[in-house]
Amino acid sequence: MKVTQEKLPASQIGLEIEITPEMSKSTYDRVLQNLSRTANIPGFRKGKVPRQVLLQRLGAVRVKAAAVEELIQNGVERALKQESIEPLGNYQLRSSFEDLVTQFQPGEPFQFSVSVDVQPEVRLGEYKDLKIQAEEVKPAPDRVDKLLEARRSELANLIPAEGRPAQLGDVAVVDYTARYASPAEGEAAEELPGVKADNFQVELLPEKFVPGFVDGIVGMNPGETREISVQFPEDYPNPDLAGRQAIFTIDLHDLKEKELPELNDDFAREVSEFQTIAELREELESRFKKEAEQKTKANKQEALINELLNRVDIDIPSTLLNQETDFLLQQRAVQMESYGLNVKQYYTEENLPQIREQLRPEAIKRIKEFLGLQEIAKRESIEVETAALEAREKEVMQQLSGQSVDRAKVLGFVEMQLLREKTLDWLEEQATVELLPEGSLAKAEAEAAGEETAAAVAEGSAEPAAAGPEAGEAAPETPEADEPAPASSGDGPEVPVE
Repeated sequence: MKVTQEKLPASQIGLEIEITPEMSKSTYDRVLQNLSRTANIPGFRKGKVPRQVLLQRLGAVRVKAAAVEELIQNGVERALKQESIEPLGNYQLRSSFEDLVTQFQPGEPFQFSVSVDVQPEVRLGEYKDLKIQAEEVKPAPDRVDKLLEARRSELANLIPAEGRPAQLGDVAVVDYTARYASPAEGEAAEELPGVKADNFQVELLPEKFVPGFVDGIVGMNPGETREISVQFPEDYPNPDLAGRQAIFTIDLHDLKEKELPELNDDFAREVSEFQTIAELREELESRFKKEAEQKTKANKQEALINELLNRVDIDIPSTLLNQETDFLLQQRAVQMESYGLNVKQYYTEENLPQIREQLRPEAIKRIKEFLGLQEIAKRESIEVETAALEAREKEVMQQLSGQSVDRAKVLGFVEMQLLREKTLDWLEEQATVELLPEGSLAKAEAEAAGEETAAAVAEGSAEPAAAGPEAGEAAPETPEADEPAPASSGDGPEVPVE
């Protein structure tokens, strides 16, 4: 069998395959024989139908088409093996199938063309002395104190606040209703739908509520009724309330203050496995320091990858791109299901092509990153030690305990993960890394984007961006992941909680 190779764009190889006359005839005869065994033709037993009768009943074109299909399939398999080509995915027929059927004659040479995707060549620029900037993350100096105070607040006893008005940090029990401010002349004020509560227990912390709500309660005494003006933020989740001004009528029934436990060894034993408050502080400081170091390392690795991507050139075959896009689609579907969303409602025949197109840049980035790091590991002889591989595999298998998993696939995934980590560590050792204060790069990027937008507006080529918060205006603080907010009794109504 004669095979001629041709290099094509997008990491494809074209194959011109010529089947020998002997093979074309034997394949045609075999197809006829198989059809004779399965064809139901009145007056003849299966396998005993004369050739001419079979061709007349089934049609010569149908028989030739079946023979051509088998010749192509077998021919491609033999050609790939003969030329030592490892394809990605299936082959694509470059010749017209209809023309091939028309031209096919048993006992004569048979030629056709196909293309196959192959592993792409990775072209790397200089990668041994990358120069990057990355943000250095440091634990907030007061983070341990904040966490301990949050734990104290959780364990606090509520005692009556007697002889004084409400103040920040108290727990108040209130009834409230609300209406829109400034009704039209001659009309009664319209109540806010669903904005009503009885005996609602609320901790007086301004950052947890719509601005103005808590401040309006501060200074009230039990038994007092007060009207409070509240302005809902423009970005409030409920569009019916966003940007609207409302008047809350609040009845304060009860007022309590928190009696916090002492920050001592007894407290440490109650909230942790440590015996002293000093040990607990030391552990928290160590944990937060480690978290900060991991975030700094992740920032450096991200910067390394972004710089490396500028030096990686790959003709990505459609097979790889489609596979990676399918993976991202599946990953997104799993995430949507975890949120309780109906995936079929979002992935429809109409919008799926558009979603795939949106995922292409991310798929390309992931492929370039993976193949680029793989090529560096190959060039620099970076390998994963057996001990490290076995230890990580054991860790992953423990996490997957009770689930049905393919151990070989787990091992392959673990090895790939470890090799990526080792290669990134190697790149970092070779690179020049400038560590900058946390937030500085993001600020610089925002300023650069603002300058570009301003320049474009000045030239009349762009519209001004929508106005955001004024300089120095901050969003309400939210507790860190490991610093839960103080609990309130029951579910609050929609409006006060931001």
